[in-house]
Amino acid sequence: MVVAIDGGGSKTDAVALTLAGEVVARARAGGSSPQNLGIEGALGVLDGLMADLLGRLPEMRVVRVQAYLSGLDLAEEVAAFRAAAADAAWAPADASALVVDNDLFALLRAGTDEPDAVAVVCGTGINAIGVRADGATVRFPALGMITGDWGGGWHLGEQALWHAARAVDGRGPSTALTAAIPPVFGLSSIDEVIRALHVGDVPSDALSQICPALFACADAGDAVAQALVDRQVEEIAVLATTTLRRLGLLDADVPVVLGGGVIAAGNGRLMDGVRSALSVDAPHVRVVHVESPPVVGAALLALAGADADATALARARDESAR
Repeated sequence: MVVAIDGGGSKTDAVALTLAGEVVARARAGGSSPQNLGIEGALGVLDGLMADLLGRLPEMRVVRVQAYLSGLDLAEEVAAFRAAAADAAWAPADASALVVDNDLFALLRAGTDEPDAVAVVCGTGINAIGVRADGATVRFPALGMITGDWGGGWHLGEQALWHAARAVDGRGPSTALTAAIPPVFGLSSIDEVIRALHVGDVPSDALSQICPALFACADAGDAVAQALVDRQVEEIAVLATTTLRRLGLLDADVPVVLGGGVIAAGNGRLMDGVRSALSVDAPHVRVVHVESPPVVGAALLALAGADADATALARARDESAR
């Protein structure tokens, strides 16, 4: 069998497939981003997933593993994680059958198999990648504010709480976020949320849980929430158009694949805004909204790497998307 893994900041999915494309096992764990957990911590998550899969399939032999993780943004990070994974008990005997890379490749393949394409992920964080038929690739460091990034679920939650805190103490305009945020954490006031975050009763990575409340406030007409959603629209669009420009594809008919938890929610203001913004600088692109889990793309890449045929790939897409 082959094993495909897609790991983000909040969850990690693994799927095991026969070379005929049949899904024989699935497993899920928490986030596995090396940027958050370090190499050892992230590898520990993968160890647990592989132990789960292999424990249920003792008669199967793993011939290929392809793992796509958020937080593997620099070439040296990819190389370091692959070297560490190569020593794992579950690593294939053939070193070339272990592939490790950024999770954007899985998202891209989940949305398209076209040789010229761009993908933007907006989940816990935000990032983009672009590929061209001649092998050219555009990537971003995606290390947060220090590399010019803005947005993603965690940052949106932080910004929403920032505005709510200023509304409460009088430094900012009133906003429905002051009433919408506390129930997310089972609390009754913004002050309680702030204190719970400060003392650790609410972990800081839980800020991304505010996003549904933020979108609900925006849909209800709250100006502060709408401004945050519109800013996220701008950032998604500028990542896509910048990637297209660097590849020389701004005027081309190519897919722009969008995915990640924030995008998968399908908020109308967000999605309509992104389409509208893209139409200005890249009028011929086709927006592909990926609703299936990115592990589908990881599965297709793993099977293709094992030389599976078109029938197997079609079966894998169908079964792994369920």
